[in-house]
Amino acid sequence: MDLALVIFWLFAVVSILYVVHFGLFLVGANFYDVWQQRRKGMRGVRLPPAYEAECAATATWTRRALPEVPGLVSIAIAAHNEEAVIVRTLDSIRRSTYRSYEVLVADDASTDLTGRLVRDYQVRHPEMDLRIVRMRKNVGKGAALNSALRRHARGQFVMTIDADSIIEPDAITNALSYFDDPYVAGVAANVQILEETTVLGILQRFEHMIGYRSKKFFSLLNCEFVVGGVASTYRMRVLRKVGFYDTDTMTEDIGLSAKITSLGNRRFRVVYGADVVAKTEGVLTFRALAKQRYRWKYGSLQNLIKYRGMMLNPSRRYTRTLTYYRMPMALLGEFTLLVSPLAWTYAVYWSLVTQTPALILGAYATITAYTLLTVWMYENLTARERVRLSMYAPTAYFLFYIMDLVQLTAALRCIARSRGLFRRPKINTWKSPQRAGSAVVVARAA
Repeated sequence: MDLALVIFWLFAVVSILYVVHFGLFLVGANFYDVWQQRRKGMRGVRLPPAYEAECAATATWTRRALPEVPGLVSIAIAAHNEEAVIVRTLDSIRRSTYRSYEVLVADDASTDLTGRLVRDYQVRHPEMDLRIVRMRKNVGKGAALNSALRRHARGQFVMTIDADSIIEPDAITNALSYFDDPYVAGVAANVQILEETTVLGILQRFEHMIGYRSKKFFSLLNCEFVVGGVASTYRMRVLRKVGFYDTDTMTEDIGLSAKITSLGNRRFRVVYGADVVAKTEGVLTFRALAKQRYRWKYGSLQNLIKYRGMMLNPSRRYTRTLTYYRMPMALLGEFTLLVSPLAWTYAVYWSLVTQTPALILGAYATITAYTLLTVWMYENLTARERVRLSMYAPTAYFLFYIMDLVQLTAALRCIARSRGLFRRPKINTWKSPQRAGSAVVVARAA
């Protein structure tokens, strides 16, 4: 078969796949918004005694585990050399409208001012139930969180926050409202990028907005199994049941949500909370972006392989949308990234040679229109932000092409190191990326 014809069909298949998914995400998000309005108008639902008894009986209690305090939220922050941002994160928690919480900072052997800043914060805000759990050596994010949660957490619920992130004042209250549904085990937050003044910042802002809008569709179909570490919230009893975080993948947060889903997502649901708003720093350089996306992709593939038993699984514990759609598409999406840059490049070349720009113009118009719709329908933007992002929207097509190349590079690195996808080494250390707010916070500490 002619190579040009093969590439053409690759481009056609990839394009159709993207268009179909954009359409599903767009329609699904609208239905999710309607469901949100109905949910907020309903009264809370009590947890069935049988379900509560099952969770308690199968919980994995450790010797030093503390009894849960009803209504209390344990907020866990893993920190390794986070002097630039840790105070900002604590400030956002202190402004929360929900007051029944405790804060556990898992200081993973920081060598900077992180510990000093947290202890100083304890002194300046004695009304805040804030404790620091110090690791003697760098054990990794998952292990540090496990140590803090197993030995010190008393909450009925757990919210984890990255040290470079902040939460909106009503984020905790809104997250807890989803647990009125007795079968909700975890809630994924609506994560936004803090800074967007650079090309890289705008790219990450658009990517997060579109990516998290797709979570509305997955949540509506009860097929979500990917939850990040920023402001994700879980029932403590479910965390004890699964043994907290595993430390054998690069993305311990995705591993946790996948492990909970593997219990059976009909009874242990993971949902997306669009009104649980958190903001996080984007990476500052393209080198850091490439490193970040490699880690995310490698960890995602590790977890897809680790929990491959859910894929095409006919068990009644799982929804068909999870086993026959969401998980296969997650795996297929990784392979699509390998061919999409090649297909798009050929399409540009073919359009120029044949002087038929309709193909490229159509793709550009589709991406631009979808980006604009996402901006206009996004519920957490001010009018000023909406106008500014709408002005940036015509550049989204080209920005996403850059991201595709970054993702392709990450995929090729994963292939080169494929052995670790199956023989997962224990992840022991981690290193925080460069933070944008360093100058401000260090000045405070001086």
